[in-house]
This record gives sequence, C-alpha cells and structure tokens, in this order.
Amino acid sequence: MSNDPLLQPYQLKHLTLKNRIMITSHEPAYPEDGMPKERYRAYHVERAKAGVAMTMTAGSASVARDSPPVFNNILAWKDEVVGHMKQLADECHDHGCAVMIQLTHLGRRTRWDKADWLPVVSPSHEREASHKAFPKKMEDWDIARIIEDYADAAERMQAAGLDGIEIQAYGHLMDQFWSPLTNDLDGPYGGSLDNRLRFTFDVLGEIRKRCGNEFIVGVRYTGDEELPGGLTKTDGMEISRRLKDSGMVDFLNVVKGHIDTDAGLTDLIPIQGMRNAPHLDFAGEIRAATNFPTFHAAKIPDIATARHAIASGKLDMVGMTRAHMADPHLVRKVIEGREDDIRPCVGANYCLDRIYQGGMALCLHNPSTGREIEQPHQIPKAERKKRVTIVGAGPAGLEAARVSAERGHEVTVFEAADQPGGQIRLTALQERRREMSSIVAWRFDQCMKLGVNFRFNSFADADDVTATAPDEVIIATGGLPHTEVLAQGNDLVVSTWDILSGDVKPGRNVLVFDDAGDHAGLQAADLISQSGAAVEIVTPDRSFAPEVMAMNLVPYMRALQQRDTTFTVTWRLLAVTREGNQLRAVLGSDYGAFTRDRLVDQVVVNHGTRPMDEIYFDLKARSTNLGEVDYDALATGGAQAVATNSEGSFRLFRIGDAVAARNTHAAIYDALRIARGL
Repeated sequence: MSNDPLLQPYQLKHLTLKNRIMITSHEPAYPEDGMPKERYRAYHVERAKAGVAMTMTAGSASVARDSPPVFNNILAWKDEVVGHMKQLADECHDHGCAVMIQLTHLGRRTRWDKADWLPVVSPSHEREASHKAFPKKMEDWDIARIIEDYADAAERMQAAGLDGIEIQAYGHLMDQFWSPLTNDLDGPYGGSLDNRLRFTFDVLGEIRKRCGNEFIVGVRYTGDEELPGGLTKTDGMEISRRLKDSGMVDFLNVVKGHIDTDAGLTDLIPIQGMRNAPHLDFAGEIRAATNFPTFHAAKIPDIATARHAIASGKLDMVGMTRAHMADPHLVRKVIEGREDDIRPCVGANYCLDRIYQGGMALCLHNPSTGREIEQPHQIPKAERKKRVTIVGAGPAGLEAARVSAERGHEVTVFEAADQPGGQIRLTALQERRREMSSIVAWRFDQCMKLGVNFRFNSFADADDVTATAPDEVIIATGGLPHTEVLAQGNDLVVSTWDILSGDVKPGRNVLVFDDAGDHAGLQAADLISQSGAAVEIVTPDRSFAPEVMAMNLVPYMRALQQRDTTFTVTWRLLAVTREGNQLRAVLGSDYGAFTRDRLVDQVVVNHGTRPMDEIYFDLKARSTNLGEVDYDALATGGAQAVATNSEGSFRLFRIGDAVAARNTHAAIYDALRIARGL
C-alpha cells in the first residue's frame, strides 16, 4: 500500500472510492442531440482507465424542458438518456471508476429563445447579466412541476446504474431560491432562510421518496456569493449544516463566489495568472464546521496542491478537472511514480471559454482531449524507424518532435534561437501568462527523455536540412508580425511583438490598432498602460479582442480599466503621418465614409503574422509530395500518402503559423496529426 495521501481509499456511504482524486461535474459540450454518445463516453472512459476514483458527468444535465442549455448539455429530462448513461457508467465501472452526474434546472441562467422558446423562470424577475433573459417569476405550479422534474431525472440516473447524483446550486435555479438577490417570492418559498431553502428540501425529499436512502445524493453549492446583499459566509455555514442535518445529503461539494457575470465566473473558476486553489481554505472551514464528506475543485492544477488538500484534512476528495483535460493519465503517472511526466494544466481556459462561445471544450495544451476516438492519447510505434527533421522549436515543432520520437523515429530539430519556445516565449514574459511556458517546458523535457537531437542557434537552410538525409521534413518556423496594413505610414508603426519583447519602449500617448483580436493586442496595451501611458485600443470589430474570449478577458479588463485606457470599436486605422514630433492617425469606418483623427506619439499594430516560409519553398521541389497534404487523411486520422514527385528524396510538410496565423492549439494539433502518421 502506498503512503501517498492521494492514493488512500475513501468510503462514501456504501461506495468505496479507490483514491482521493476525482473529476468534478463539468460539461465539455460533447453530447449529440443532447445525449452522451460515443465522443462523450470515450472522454470519460479514457480517464477511468487511467485510475481516477470518480468521474462526474455533466455540468449540468438539464432536468426540464424549460431549462434549455445555452451550450451543448445532456438532456436528463429525456428517457432516452438512460441507455447512453448506462453504457458510459458500465464502461467506467469496468475500470473501477465510480460515475455520478450533476443535475440542474438553470432557472434564469439560460435564454427564452433557445430550444422550445419557453419562458425562463426564477423566483424573481431579476435578469442575469450573462444571459440577459428577463425571467418569469415562478408560480406555485412551476415549483411543483420542477420538483417532479428533478425526481424524474434522478430516477433515470439510478436506472442507468450511476453511483449517485449531484444537485447544482450556484448560479442556477436551486440557489436562485437561496439568495435574497434573486428570490422575492412571498412564503412559503420566499422571505426567511427557512423558506428560501424549502424548494431544495422539497426536491431532495422527492428524490429520496423515488430513489430510496441508499442512492448517493450530494449538492454542489456556493458557500458565499461574495456579492453585496447576497449569501454571506455565515449563510453558507448555516446552509451547510442544514444540508448535513437533513439526512438527505451524502456529501457537500463547495465552491465560493457567483457566476452571473464573466468576472464572477472567473473568480469562482480561476484561470492562468490567478492564484492556485484560492478557495481551498474556505472549503476546509466548511468541512471542519460540518465534519461531513467535503469535495472541492477550483484551480487545483498540480499534484502537490492536491496532496496538500487531502493531507491537511481540508478535503475528503479533491477535484482535478481541468488538470485531467490536460493529462487524462494523471493518476496512473502518480501511481507509477512519474509525476514529472504529467502534462501540466496551464490555466489557459481554452476549454471553458470555447463552450461559452458555443464550441466543444478543447485543451490548448492537449489536442487529443475531446478527440479520443480520432486522435487517441497513446502514440503508437511506427512500423519502420525513419529520420525526421524539423525546422523550428516553437509549440508546433516541439509537438512534432515529441510525437515523432514517441513513434520511434530519429528526430533532429533546428532552431534559430538559443532555446525553444517560439511565440510562447514572448507570451510568457508577462506575469499574467507565465504559466504558458509550461507548454514548451513539458514538451522539451519529453523530447530530451526521448533522445531528440536539438541544434540551437542554427538558422537552417535547405542544404542543412538535406544534409541530415531525412525521410520526413516538417517546417514549423512560425510567422512574423504583419503590420503593413495602411494606405500610408506603414514605416511609422511598430508591432505588438516590438512592445512585448522590449525592443521598443512604450510611448506616453499610444494608439493600439487591434485587427487580430487575440492576446497580443491586449498584452501590448496592458504593458504600455502599466508604464503610465494613455492607451486607446481601436478595432474595426463590433467588440474588442473576440479571440481572447470571456474568462480570459477578465484579468485584462481589471488591469486596463483602472488605468488611462479607452476602447474604441467599429473604427479602422487607415493611415499614419508624422506631425512634428507626433503622429496623426486617421481612422475610417466600414459602415460609411467617415473619418476621425487621433494625435499620438506611438502607433502599435496587431494584425497577426505572415508565415516564415522561405525554407519550405526552397525544399518543395526536392520533396516527394511537393508539400501537398491529403486533407481527408489529415482530418480523419489517416496517414499521408501523397507522392507526386519521383525525383524527391523526402516528404515535406509545414505546420502551425508557418502555414497561416492561427493559435497555439491549432499549431499543436497540426503537429500531432502530421507526426502520428509518419
């Protein structure tokens, strides 16, 4: 038996959990037609196989027709869900992993123009800032039918063979009853705390009536809304005691904060640049006060923090959800004593930000997550060892090198700089995004273990590449900033890279023209404004920084709004001219023949990158495929087989920004798909 606190079993009622690590309820938006089908199942089974004690599905599964998901959630109000959940549970159980599901009615946290266009309901008419729907104030018959809906959904999950359920009570209908900010009903469901909790206990009572006392039922809830006039820590402690004393709840899963705004959601589920485990001590206080099974998750990204959470007695089960998106084999690596091989979660939050924009959750760092079927996490050995030469050691080049080496190939990497990293080295210079450096550090470490040969300070040309006698060549040279976007004055502007690298010092009155909408524009504005300069961020889009997305935007806004920063949307930079020791920037509009002028001392342009592709074109005629890629094979996980040049001596591919400006995930995904087929 291991002495590791994380690897000790835990007894939850009749259920023995084989260790203390769990995946908390979350919705990666993988359902098809509201059902957890093959993709959803494969995602959870991969983590079950690797040893996690319990996986919780759905965040959250909808219990009622008038709780339509605003992104792709499981529809627990449909009978057909039983068969799909049973298959998922059975396959996870085969690997000794317990399975639960989170159930909810969203209340006001949805929209009336989704699904069946039914009114949004809540215990008041107060609108949620995030989803902007004005709810119908609930009537007695609404309350009665939704209580039945919860119990119906619980019965379905019991019939599917799940080990238990979790009721969601932060930002959703359940705690909309709890909070004075969202409940102005008269008795018996409004007014005093007793009355505001009545709906919860009515739901729990009906679930127990239908499912019995042995079925495991927990609540994931906020113990402190951290909002003026909302639920306080004192309220949270009292609610925790009442949940325990009801005899109808088997565990508490504690969070802290509110999710009705992007800023609130980001504090509750912190991202990179924010403190690790900020609510762990609070969860520990709940456990100490109740002496009751307590679970918690909120930016617990590493094994050391998780181990502390258990060893200190703050938690009974520790949630490592985003960490398991980055590395589904996390527990297996702990068991095998290979913690240094764990692919770290960098807190980029690409997973959550994507689902809130209608996409499925993807990990910036691990492109196999969510693609377990078509891009398995395990890299198979190649039938024949080859020589693979890669130019560029940014995230794309490093991933190509890692995967090629995993395949058993002999890999050589040329890199012009004295260390790996590419654009991520610039990104990670700022404290806010320093965790991004782990994307590079982990891959480089894995490559060194696999025997990859790196040639740093080597600005390779075509002859250098062919001198390695390669079978396969991958160009991952990235791109350089493109700033020549003006009718006049291109020579008077600088790039965001100039600012971020420190090659150009910030001015005192600066216009940042952001026509890419990614992190680089906001990072430059942040750095410039931090120096005390006045900054205006101008974009032709109708919203600024659309590629940054909601939760990643929060830390930038907190910094920029307390400084001399202005945001101007729907205006495009047309020209820059010199006027004395200043610059006149001319703005135009896509909506008509309008112009505005700005007098500044510096203009910074963010317009993405253009490929550094000279070496690719120099090598193209020497390759057997002339650089051509079979897109059908690339998209479906097949091997590349294009051979159009009999005089060529190697196959040639390019990936990442050496193709076109995209993002880190796209670069790494390019590399994985190409390299695993070599």
